[in-house]
This record gives sequence, C-alpha cells and structure tokens, in this order.
Amino acid sequence: QAQAQGAAGFLQKVGAAVSEFMKWYGVPRLIITCFLLVLIILAIIYKMDLGSLLGDSLTRVGMNGLLVLAMVPTITCGVGLNFGLPVGIICGLVGGVFSMSMDLTGFTGFFVAIALALPLSVIAGWLYGKLLEKVAGQEMMVGTYVGFSIVAGMAIFWLTAPIKNPSMIFAIGGQGLRYTLTLQDYFGGILNNFLAFDIVIGKFTMNVPTGLLLFFGLFCVLLYLFFRSRTGLAMLAVGSNPQYAASSGVNIRRMRYTGVIMSTVLGAIGILVYAQSYGFLQLYNAPLYMAFPAIAAILIGGATLRKATISQVIIGSVLFFTLLTTALPVVQTVLDGSEVGGGISEIARMIIQNGTILYALTRVGRR
Repeated sequence: QAQAQGAAGFLQKVGAAVSEFMKWYGVPRLIITCFLLVLIILAIIYKMDLGSLLGDSLTRVGMNGLLVLAMVPTITCGVGLNFGLPVGIICGLVGGVFSMSMDLTGFTGFFVAIALALPLSVIAGWLYGKLLEKVAGQEMMVGTYVGFSIVAGMAIFWLTAPIKNPSMIFAIGGQGLRYTLTLQDYFGGILNNFLAFDIVIGKFTMNVPTGLLLFFGLFCVLLYLFFRSRTGLAMLAVGSNPQYAASSGVNIRRMRYTGVIMSTVLGAIGILVYAQSYGFLQLYNAPLYMAFPAIAAILIGGATLRKATISQVIIGSVLFFTLLTTALPVVQTVLDGSEVGGGISEIARMIIQNGTILYALTRVGRR
C-alpha cells in the first residue's frame, strides 16, 4: 500500500510538472516542435545532409535574431508589433553603405557601420514615435504604411547617393547604387566566422557560427537587464496597464518614445548582422517585407500584442527559422526536387509566415 501511494504521488508530481510545462510552452509551440521532429526524421530517411540543415538553421536564428528582438520594446511599451521595422533597417543600410564607401573591412567596417547607423536610427526612431503618438490605437496599421513609404522614398536616395566606389555603383552611367552590394571584401561573415567550429554528427558535419550566436545572446542579456532597471519596469507598467502607470507618475509619452527608439536601433543593428551573415547588402525594395518574418517568429514564440519576453524571442526564432530552413528542402526532396516541388515549397513558406501572423492577431490577449 505504501508503494502504491508513493507511485501515485510520483505520478501526480509528474502530471503537475507536465501541466505546468504545457501552460508555459503552449500547445501551438508543442505542435510546431513535433512537426520539426517529423521533418528531421524525414530528412534522415531520405538521407539528406542533416548537419547542413541544422547548421543553416542555427545561422538563420542568429542572423534574424536581432530583428525579432526589436519587436520586444514596442510590444512592451504598448505600441504593439513594430510593422514599421524598415525605418530602422534603412538606417542600418545607410550605415553599411557609407562604411563600404570608406573601404573599411573586417570588424572595423562592421562596427563603423553600426556607429554610423546609431545616430540615424535614434533620430528616425524619435520621429517615428512622434508620428505614432498622433495615431494612438492604430500604430500597427500606420507603421505598415510608414515602413512601405520609407523604403520607396529611399530608392531616390540610393540612386542619387554621393558614392564613387566603382564596386558599389552601376557600371552604366556611373551613378546610383546597385541593387545588391557584396560584402565579401568588406565585413561579410565577420561574426559567422568568429570562433566558429564544426560538430560531427555521424557522417554529417554541422557548422556552429559561434560569434553570430554570441552577438545575438549579448543583446538578449542587455535587453533582459534593461527590463530589470527602473526605466524598464516603468515601460512594462505602461504596456500592461497605462492607467495604473499614469497614476503612479510614469511619463507614458516618454516610455513610448523610448520603446520605439530602442526598436528602431535594434532594427538598424539587426540588418547589419543579417547582411554580414547573408553576404550582401540589399537595397531598394528588399527591406519592404522584412518586418513580417520577425513578427511571425515572436508570435510563434508566444508573445501577444501586450506582452513579449526574451525567452519568447529565442523560442520563436528557433522554431520559426528552423521550420523555414528545414521544411522547404525536405518538401523539395520528397517531391524529387521537381519544378512543382519548388513552387510548393515557396507557397508553404508564405502560408507559414503570413498564416502565423494572421492566426496570432486573431488571438489577441491569449497564448
């Protein structure tokens, strides 16, 4: 009887632990995790290069991580999802372009690009916050149009930029930046290659971009510490209960400006991290839809329109970008790499990305 009672108590503890985990992790994320495991099993069955798939997934998480992290300040301060992320992305691209024009390479070129982008992103973030203040309650819709508008408007700047570097401008006419600028001779892969190492998985080899992941982790820690500071706690109060925050003496307007500026700065740094990993700076219309994968990732991680945490950023980034990285090659392989398979994989990517945003926006205030 004592043994039976002990077994029953153990089962109760296990059940409570599982219930608590499910409450924290959420059923949608559990389903996605199981789906990822199925994809990995299929990759093994079809003898795909599992090391390459997992290594590419880690790289995708690191290169997109800061763009996902940029959503946290605006959600926390009550502005909601930052559909105007291209405002910060454009600032980062400007910093990268002028760093390249000075022929700076390696870590020098990368950090100079960040240094040039920071003041631009602070000013742009302040102006963007000022605009959002005028349209309180419609920030996400207005942010989408702001993002589209700045991308279109900057196309004029890219065509008239005073850059004379022959590797950056159109060969015909000698003016106007090219659509895609290669970073191979500048700061391409500078974080990916820093302290990188290989892990052997059977006959497969997985590359771990240590520097890229450490850079992402550093900003996660910094943002976590910020939200433990007095200003960070005030921002949390504004996002969760503006009336209570106002009655406690918190300057709501200042907190919203701070959140928008922080998001814009993170977007500027994030696009430079993305570009050095990708190997190219993409100008003109390339940044148009870059906010959507970041939004989808943080929503998959369990964030709502009023609450987002660093753990949700990490979980969402791992799930979403691993899903995109592994699902498309597996689908193409299952369909024998046919032309139909390529079309279906692209359709699947769009369904996963935009369907996630649509579903999450219909579950406002829920997990």
